[in-house]
Amino acid sequence: MRKELLPGEQVITVTRPQPRKLFFPGLLFIAGPAVGAFASAWIVRGEPARLVPLISEEWTIWLVAVCVGGVAWILLGYCLPRLLRWHATQYVLTSRRIIARYGMLRRRDMQIPLAAVHHVGVSQSLWQRILRSGNISLDTGHGAESVIPDVPEAAKFRNFVLDAIDELPAGVIYEADRAQDIAGDMPRYRPWDRGETWDTREGGRDER
Repeated sequence: MRKELLPGEQVITVTRPQPRKLFFPGLLFIAGPAVGAFASAWIVRGEPARLVPLISEEWTIWLVAVCVGGVAWILLGYCLPRLLRWHATQYVLTSRRIIARYGMLRRRDMQIPLAAVHHVGVSQSLWQRILRSGNISLDTGHGAESVIPDVPEAAKFRNFVLDAIDELPAGVIYEADRAQDIAGDMPRYRPWDRGETWDTREGGRDER
């Protein structure tokens, strides 16, 4: 990451999505092999033949292979891709930009200059409130809004963003304001105009 920084740019924090989506893959990662081992032992003891007399001992190896294949699919086809997808998603906040990166083989980046951010909002579901995560909304003006989903410690991350905006050099902010003036009198999005509730911090609204 440091090789990609602009002159004078510093990394403030690096994080990944809240790992709550890994709960079920993690549960299956533990329970899948246990259930597969129990089912294989049950088959080897000849228990299926007692339930279905048509099943002979010749079926044993095939039934055990089905159990092993099922466990392999759970681990490699379900759990591993979700773990890699979570690990490959990264949120980076620097002194100049917010960078969201997705994917490993097919990389997709989203970069937002802090000087272009007018509003910073946090929206949370019930589970996100319990886990203190949330979706960070960044309004860059002219109706353009970017959302960074499921950020852990969302309120703290929002405050980091606001502090970084406060510490931007005056020239950077001036260039952003001049670009806003050149664009004309286009309507700007404000969350309270649409009846939405945006989080605030001490000192007033999260408005730039």
